[in-house]
Amino acid sequence: MRNLLPLISSHSAHPGGRSALTCRFRCGDACFKETPNTSDNEYAGDIIARAVSRRSMMRTAAVVTVAAAAGTAALTGPNAPQAEAAALAGHGHKPHPPHKPAPSGARGLRFSPVAPNKNDKVTVPEGYSQNVVIRWGEPILRGAPAFNPEKQTAKAQAGQFGYNNDFLSLLPLRGERGRQVLVANHEYTDEVLMFRGYDPANPTREQVEIAWAAHGLSVVVVQEESRTGKLGAVTRHPLNRRLTATSEFRVTGPAAGSPLLRTSADRTGRKVLGTLNNCAGGTTPWGTTLHGEENFNQYFANGTTAMHKRYGIGSGATERKWERFDRRFDLAKEPNEANRFGWVVELDPYDPDSTPRKRTALGRFKHEAAEPRLTADGRPVVYMGDDEKFDYLYKFVSSKRMKKGTSRAAREHNLTLLDEGTLYVAKLTGDSPAAEIDGSGKLPNDGEFDGSGVWIPLATGTTSHVPGMTADEVYVYTRLAGDKVGATKMDRPEDVEPSPRTGRVYVALTNNSDRGKEGKAPADEANPRNGNKHGQVLELAENWDDPTSDGFAWRLFLVAGDPNDPSTYFAGFPKERVSPISCPDNVAFDAHGNLWISTDGNQLGSHDGLFGVATQGDRRGELKQFLTVPTGAETCGPVIQDRRVLVAVQHPGEVDGASVEKPASTWPDGPGKIVRPSVVAVWRKDGRDIGV
Repeated sequence: MRNLLPLISSHSAHPGGRSALTCRFRCGDACFKETPNTSDNEYAGDIIARAVSRRSMMRTAAVVTVAAAAGTAALTGPNAPQAEAAALAGHGHKPHPPHKPAPSGARGLRFSPVAPNKNDKVTVPEGYSQNVVIRWGEPILRGAPAFNPEKQTAKAQAGQFGYNNDFLSLLPLRGERGRQVLVANHEYTDEVLMFRGYDPANPTREQVEIAWAAHGLSVVVVQEESRTGKLGAVTRHPLNRRLTATSEFRVTGPAAGSPLLRTSADRTGRKVLGTLNNCAGGTTPWGTTLHGEENFNQYFANGTTAMHKRYGIGSGATERKWERFDRRFDLAKEPNEANRFGWVVELDPYDPDSTPRKRTALGRFKHEAAEPRLTADGRPVVYMGDDEKFDYLYKFVSSKRMKKGTSRAAREHNLTLLDEGTLYVAKLTGDSPAAEIDGSGKLPNDGEFDGSGVWIPLATGTTSHVPGMTADEVYVYTRLAGDKVGATKMDRPEDVEPSPRTGRVYVALTNNSDRGKEGKAPADEANPRNGNKHGQVLELAENWDDPTSDGFAWRLFLVAGDPNDPSTYFAGFPKERVSPISCPDNVAFDAHGNLWISTDGNQLGSHDGLFGVATQGDRRGELKQFLTVPTGAETCGPVIQDRRVLVAVQHPGEVDGASVEKPASTWPDGPGKIVRPSVVAVWRKDGRDIGV
């Protein structure tokens, strides 16, 4: 059968599908620099070659529960439509009129998929509407002026919604009908798209201070329009808040006060100014939000040590030249300042006077996200990925139990949960012979990429489990600890999310163009393609479905790319019935257990988008595109509610050669207006739940 969603041809040769402009401003040209991980710890492929089959062990552990959650094969054959209609009728759904058949799909995914495209807009399925919830520069604090791109100031920006929104969280707001609390990360700034006449070689102090104010976090109350799914910002609400690159943050946990975190400006090692490059994050069961500091390395100049190099910090000047205006960004003057970034930040959005906390117990690396689940006895377990080629997958298991309720005592206790526990790193082993993993993506003889793994403890409190490293060193130099214990080198582990329905953990592995190159790690069963352009999604099941377990089973749920490419895999679902997907990044779940995936750097010629995929039942692996974003943009921060989807449209117009004077996009306000990163809400025109 022909592919129902034809691909758009692409001739981009840039790694990961990003523009050179994106690489400059987002990650400091990481793709073109030496890979920070030069450790010689064992490759998973070497382990596989010596290993006996672990399939029997796996089947008696967690993989049994994975199979139970997965269900049976996809519906196929002539009776599939009748079976689907019967299932719909059995769930009490009213059939659509005969002249307009209902879109097929797993429950929650019954919409007509958006075809790959290059539209300079947010494109949504037929029958859906959208609105821009909030744009960069819109005032959210009292006294903040209306946005004027020609008259920007740092003071104004500090009271306005920040730039390049990424992670989003929507939290309930008791006592205020139709209102919720929106929390957003602001990952980085595109100065060439912000300032008319910007000179990258000579930024002004005002431009730099505006950029400092445009980084960080925003808290803003939003109001729902009762007749639609439209959301709008409630300006000047008492809970609204901005945190920037100069706001105060507390350092907590076992490494707080360490000599490795002390600087001339903070001799206690417990107070940091600012949070930088906040990418994805998480929402805790106790009502706080978590924010991952990712590509912090690019803000620091003149790296002088091997550890600076291990974290990707260069030896020269930075792109933004911040070191000219604040000595803390010059590591020749303040060598420990960079150690104060790369953490998970916890924010209490219900307390506008609280000081956010950098949680050292969760380790320091390029945190893409941090998403918790609770154990049976109420202890949080946080899963995390280090977004770098050949870096690692981690988890943290707290030693404290969450207290229920919203009392002051409960909230104060719960704000200590992420300061005590054990930090682990993952080592994965495949169960197929090494000869069957040839780097092409061809499935091994057992029909899937799968295996087992162990969680290697790195540190518990003040106790290090890594020979030759103190506990402080483990927390501050977590990458080195992973190197020493032989963690598995992965293809850019980004968002890591446990399913609230099954407990299965899904890991978005975005891509790795260096996989298999000379001197680099070759393909292994968890990362089965050399020169991996499109990425994959790994599904992990803890032994006995216990998140505190020290072992797990895993398998690849999706191997992304063109469905016509033999190397792709969609959990066994017929590939002619799925949307093409490339470079999975942020993920989220809906109430039906479907996984929603946003993409970053699509290598198939289309704009990036948001996709839903069934993880259970007869349609497991059925993947459908829900929307695409405008020219140059990335899809971030998906929030999937029953009647609404939110996405952060990040860096629209971020195309090589673009500037304020020569924009590559006119979104969201049309020709003659400056391009502005924004948050978008999407809902069904008939008011019913998404995809049902």
